Amino acid sequence: MAYIPRLKEEYKSRVISALKEEFGYVNVMQVPKLEKIVLSKGVGAAVSDKKLIDYAVEELTKITGQKAVSTISKKDVASFKLRKGMPIGAKVTLRGERMYEFLDRLVTSALPRVRDFSGIKATGFDGRGNYNLGVLEQIIFPEIDIDKVNKISGMDITFVTSAKTDKEAKSLLAELGLPFKKN
Repeated sequence: MAYIPRLKEEYKSRVISALKEEFGYVNVMQVPKLEKIVLSKGVGAAVSDKKLIDYAVEELTKITGQKAVSTISKKDVASFKLRKGMPIGAKVTLRGERMYEFLDRLVTSALPRVRDFSGIKATGFDGRGNYNLGVLEQIIFPEIDIDKVNKISGMDITFVTSAKTDKEAKSLLAELGLPFKKN
């Protein structure tokens, strides 16, 4: 029998019916779903030190279990000493089983390790049903060894959903276990 991530199973068994009840969907295909999770990390200091990009790619690869790629600048910015085509960050896009596995690890082990954690802000929605979350320290992930980190840096995590509105997306992500702050 093939392995199915815990959150994917929970989505199929519990979340779909809860969202159908809440929003009055007639068809199962109307229910919003998580399409992908994108982790990105900007490395501004990479203009002077190229090795920082390799560290960022390596850390994102460890965190997600999928090979990260370096991102390249699109234009010249003279004040930042930036040229078009220079590597300036790293990103990785997760879909399918790896996406659910990462979300499960984020909710159960990484977010509780954040200092003074009281939930994530509900203001990160973009109006089209996608959610952005900023993480200040990469050391909250258990895959990162604190002794081998050369510089503590943050990253952005984007949850792309098929929801039409922010309210639907927030309900979906809350049902999947993201701990939003109570207003």
